Amino acid sequence: MIWLTLRQFRAQAIVAGAALGALAIVLAVTGPHLASLYSNSGLADCHTGCGALASNFFDQIKGTSSEIIFYFGIALSYVAPAIMGMFWGAPLITRELEAGTFRLAWNQSVPRARWVAVKLGLISAAAAAAAGLLSLMTSWWASPLYAAASQAGLNSLSINRLGTPLFGATGIVPLGYAAFAFALGVTVGVLIRRTLPAMAITVAAFAAIQILWPSFVRPHLITPAHVTRSLDTVSFNQIGDHDNGTLLLQVGSINGLPGDWITRSEPVNAAGLAITKVPSACMSITSNFFVPCLAKNGVRLAVSYQPASRYWTLQLYETGIFIALALGLGGFCYWRVRRFA
Repeated sequence: MIWLTLRQFRAQAIVAGAALGALAIVLAVTGPHLASLYSNSGLADCHTGCGALASNFFDQIKGTSSEIIFYFGIALSYVAPAIMGMFWGAPLITRELEAGTFRLAWNQSVPRARWVAVKLGLISAAAAAAAGLLSLMTSWWASPLYAAASQAGLNSLSINRLGTPLFGATGIVPLGYAAFAFALGVTVGVLIRRTLPAMAITVAAFAAIQILWPSFVRPHLITPAHVTRSLDTVSFNQIGDHDNGTLLLQVGSINGLPGDWITRSEPVNAAGLAITKVPSACMSITSNFFVPCLAKNGVRLAVSYQPASRYWTLQLYETGIFIALALGLGGFCYWRVRRFA
């Protein structure tokens, strides 16, 4: 049964292997140049006050092929599990049902329970391995970028390995995504019993989960840390139009918290109460002096964040959740096939 499963899976395995091989060649050719730029930037020997060096390093990367490769690798890390769920998972059992070959496959010397267990186990392991290898290669290549980002905090490429979307494309989380996407595809196929609709629903469902998860689940896997900071320690991505009296401050980074993931922030008054209105004394202040005016009038910023030190803990939590979901879906498919009439 193992030999038969591998033989039926060889076309998908060849395509995946060729794609990973091509990517490995590109990364191996371009990686040393990126590492050389980092080494020559002086960041490797810098321990404090490295912001200027990091900015110069990122300025050398921005707009070059290295930036394109970096973002392509991130996008591929999200697309790959969806493709596995769509082309590996959804047709796995559905095509047997549509073609009617399940009558032959499930009436041989191999019991249907073993048939489905071997297929689910081997191909899900292959999906996780492929996603893990992809993550390992891209993380190795991008390690100088991540190192520079941890020293700079806010940077021109918006790199923060703990934040969205980089968190889901690095570390071990892609393994969990791939296993889950594959099991999701198999489950949808077993329930719908039509290959093309199952493929479409699998991609749509997986994409919805990927969009909703970082906003509604991930920030709460571990209780966020909280801190209140003065405005002069904060770099803002956006300062809202204060002429209408509404106070809007979009945080970019906070001094002393490089690499941390800011999940929520809101302006507060001297008593620590949230405020949404601009102090009357600052209503007519020009943009250059607006933030100093807020600080002078007692406005501070309350921040909820996940420290960079929690990166691997969050990775383990999220990977564990998706592997558990994959096992649950796989168990359902195993139960359903055994009782399929």
